[in-house]
Amino acid sequence: MTPVANTIYRFKVPGDFWGGFASMLVALPASVAFGVTVYSAISPQYAVFGALAGILGATALGLIAPTFGGTDRLISAPCAPAAAVLSAFAIELVQQGTEPSSIVLLLTVMGILTGLIQMFIGFMGAGRLIKYIPYTVVSGYLSGVGLIIVGSQVPHFVGAAPELQWWRALTSPAVWDTRSLIVGGATVAAALLAPRVTRAIPGTILGILAGIGAYVALSRSDASMLTLQDNHLVLGALGATGAGYLETIAGRWNDIGALRLSQIAGLFGSAITLAALLSIDTLKTCVVIDQMTRTRHDPNRELFAQGMANIASSAVGGMPGAGTMGASMVNLNSGATTRISGVVEGVLALVAALALSQFIAWIPVATLAGILIVVGLRMIDTKPLRFLESRATVFDFAVVMVVIGCALTVGLIAASATGVALSILLFVREQVGGSVVRHKTFVSQRSSTWYRPEEEMRLIAQQGDKAVIFELQGSLFFGTTYELYSVLEPELKTRDYVILDLRRVQSVDITAANMLNNARDMLRERGKQLLLSHVREQLPNGRNLVEFLRQTGLIQPTSLVQPQAPVAEGGQSPTVRVFKDLPAAIEWVEDQIVGEIQRPNEVLAPLTLQEMDLFKSHKDETIADLEARLQQRSCRAGETIYAIGDQVPELFLIRRGEVRITAPVAASRQIHHIATYGRGDFFGGMSFLDEHVRSENAIAQTDIDLFVLPLEQYEQLTENHKKLSLLLMTAISRTLAQRLRHADGERTLLHA
Repeated sequence: MTPVANTIYRFKVPGDFWGGFASMLVALPASVAFGVTVYSAISPQYAVFGALAGILGATALGLIAPTFGGTDRLISAPCAPAAAVLSAFAIELVQQGTEPSSIVLLLTVMGILTGLIQMFIGFMGAGRLIKYIPYTVVSGYLSGVGLIIVGSQVPHFVGAAPELQWWRALTSPAVWDTRSLIVGGATVAAALLAPRVTRAIPGTILGILAGIGAYVALSRSDASMLTLQDNHLVLGALGATGAGYLETIAGRWNDIGALRLSQIAGLFGSAITLAALLSIDTLKTCVVIDQMTRTRHDPNRELFAQGMANIASSAVGGMPGAGTMGASMVNLNSGATTRISGVVEGVLALVAALALSQFIAWIPVATLAGILIVVGLRMIDTKPLRFLESRATVFDFAVVMVVIGCALTVGLIAASATGVALSILLFVREQVGGSVVRHKTFVSQRSSTWYRPEEEMRLIAQQGDKAVIFELQGSLFFGTTYELYSVLEPELKTRDYVILDLRRVQSVDITAANMLNNARDMLRERGKQLLLSHVREQLPNGRNLVEFLRQTGLIQPTSLVQPQAPVAEGGQSPTVRVFKDLPAAIEWVEDQIVGEIQRPNEVLAPLTLQEMDLFKSHKDETIADLEARLQQRSCRAGETIYAIGDQVPELFLIRRGEVRITAPVAASRQIHHIATYGRGDFFGGMSFLDEHVRSENAIAQTDIDLFVLPLEQYEQLTENHKKLSLLLMTAISRTLAQRLRHADGERTLLHA
């Protein structure tokens, strides 16, 4: 056996055994009590059936749920929600005059239906909804359950009557039993101090042994403690024997055949209620375990397994149940690490019921109460107290306190629902408080990826305030619609073009879509246009934004503008235009401002060197010397002129057509459009100057004619015509400086 295997054997196996043993001591008596509660509602004579149902339920749930489930340390057993629903159902049937034997059969069938419904819920994937429960709700639920456990055990701890309310038991010393206080105090002290002494045996087990030892010591001076009859200090007989188990189960299944189909159908309403309660109880326990162990459970798998376990439990005459908080926390605190501990609990529950019922009968009630009090106190989450240190988190602390208050006064399910509702309100408040407008700029401040001549750039700078750009962010919904419209309204009345960039938008609801329709109508009345960019087919919430905006009437098929598509002439242009990205929308507006410049699909003659802006001021004889050094090259649309990694240093002058420059974003494979150069521009200047490998791709967007200046030819030009080479380099540097200054300005604007 390897060292790793030895480690697993030494630590995991003992931990799972001790955890399963300790949780059995908690779960089995509670299961018997729940079973007796349900079946006693039928008739006092059926209490023994209740004890049997509790034992079988603890066994079946303990064996099957962890075997097919996936949550480590979870203990499944009959629980309070099951007892409450089944008791109410039994009482209703008794009032209707239903025969006791028929009630037992209906309870069995109802448990089976509950399991089937849980399996269906898990199969349909509805268990994933548990992941949307906020931390504040989990924290409040955790603390609320801890306080409930502590409160429920106070009467048992002080030796008062179990039905006495905890605050009455705590404030009425007259009802205290000193013997209970001593036994419970010894249990709590040992459970708390044990980790400081040894970790070989869990504190829970040492606490139980300390409680039993204290009870034995006290019994030497009190003979009444040595009998089970009328002894409220110990658990007492479980009422379980091996005889009659199989006979009882077989007889029950024979009688189920006599039930009418209408009777079974009438159980669905109650079965759905019970399935919902048990599923919520289980998943909340799983969430708490995840919170305390930094793990993650599979809710759908767990619900499917819980359904199988409830079917099996009901089929053998046991109680249905769920993942229980108290027993699971005892299991966790006793050193359990895997779901084997749940199987151990199921096996030991059956063994204890059949063979060790006399031993378990002598376990002091105050001992189990003390263990549960320690577990409850450890469940109380004190981290939210830090929320009071900042005004930003005070409301989150309030949510935690409301969840705790509801858990203590109304119920755990109501507490969870209230906490989720308050968390949603806080989220809406946070969304409303933040601005959905990330940036507001004008086309005069931003530019497309199209590098234009200086004359056109001056015109765009002068008239660019005709178009306003709003970069939106977050969620566009009913809570942020008014704030967004109040920002847009002044611009809708004065601008020719309103551009809305939706790149960082997370969601859009119908109220926001209606507001955008109103904005479109305002622009339409003035003959102006609304431009949308980054309208994605899938938002983070899964919604197809393009389809959604079509359904709400904001965009039409004619709204979609393809890259480099010519602007339609004649007829009425659409009020709303949709672009792939923001640079494309800006480019379209720039074209409108400069007067719809000639597009590349028109036949244009290739430029001569003298016609290019770089060389218009130079003498013809000087240009002739340069032209003799240049190569002429033509490329088809889509052809790669150079690619990333190429090492040929060349400068390219565009005589006709367009070139698209692209590069990957960081380490991803996504290609980003950097720039587009047209007739009269140049590209490839960076590698031409520093002689490094190409860091971008240059692709012919249309059929293109080029002048190409290799670096070696430029170096020869420098030797023979120093003035000419200086003029060329000055022109290139001036243009690169203009581009860099413009890029720096836009980068500063983006970080504003």
